[in-house]
Amino acid sequence: MAVNVHGGVLSPCAVVILSLVVFSLSLVAPVEAWRSPLTVGYYRGSCPNAERIVRKTVKEAVVQDPTITAGLLRMHFHDCFVRGCDGSVLLKSSKGDTERDHPANNPSLRGFDVINRAKSRLEAACPRTVSCADIIAFAARDSAYLSGGIKYAVPSGRRDGRISRAADIMGNLPAPVFDAPQLIDNFQQKGLSADEMVTLSGAHSIGVAHCTSFSDRLYSFNGTGTVDPTMEEEYANFLKTKCPRPRGNGPTGSDPVVPLDISSPTNLDNKYYQELRSNRGLLKSDQTLQSSPKTAGMVVANARDNGAWAEKFVKAMVKMGSIEVITGSGGEVRRTCSAVN
Repeated sequence: MAVNVHGGVLSPCAVVILSLVVFSLSLVAPVEAWRSPLTVGYYRGSCPNAERIVRKTVKEAVVQDPTITAGLLRMHFHDCFVRGCDGSVLLKSSKGDTERDHPANNPSLRGFDVINRAKSRLEAACPRTVSCADIIAFAARDSAYLSGGIKYAVPSGRRDGRISRAADIMGNLPAPVFDAPQLIDNFQQKGLSADEMVTLSGAHSIGVAHCTSFSDRLYSFNGTGTVDPTMEEEYANFLKTKCPRPRGNGPTGSDPVVPLDISSPTNLDNKYYQELRSNRGLLKSDQTLQSSPKTAGMVVANARDNGAWAEKFVKAMVKMGSIEVITGSGGEVRRTCSAVN
């Protein structure tokens, strides 16, 4: 299916934010791609400033909204798990039937404007050269650095896909109600191990979730009308102050958001796993990692050592970024990220 669309100076507060971020961690050497057809420095000859342009664009966005890093990391994940890392999550259609229109992405997926801005600048510097799929990967890498000091090289050379279907979301993206075995199976279908799944779940140390994604854990766990017993009581009571009890079976007209990790909601770090150890995982798919014997040991290890987790996170991100990529003469390099050429 073809789809068609239209396509400063730091404030004192921003300086403090970025200074703290850079101070927090400065780690992880560049890594090689995991059996990938992609190449580090792919644009070195054709568009030498490509990665610098994306980095500058992401930095500007973070100054305006530090939480955008979570959106850009999530976008990379949602792109790669549906039809591979091909930029298909960016495509729009007047019919409203692309990936970004699915409830799993709309309205919660954020960062499209950042990608579009970077693409516009790249088209001005190097027309028809840098793919939108690579821009997403670069932006996710820059987000990991700006929110957690995690630095790594991104293999690139992806081409953009021409197909995006909302129907492809089901069966590919894991749901927030998945338990550990379901998550393991979902990630294994993408070539990622259970440990890589738990490692990548650490991205939930930043970002937010809508109340409707977990309110059943507060008010009617498994239809019992009680709180999920795997959730700490004090944490559950706090969440109830943010998420009112749903009224009937219809929409309440309001769906507030809550940080996925209340201890360090804008820092990409291993505090997420420490919260899981204290039964303060927000989503069922978070807390199941601690409650399941299949993954509990991995949570303990990640909670113990932030540096070791960050090193694993880098390797898992590079591997995820290689899922079903289009390279060579396949696909295309879009002029505009939201529309095929």
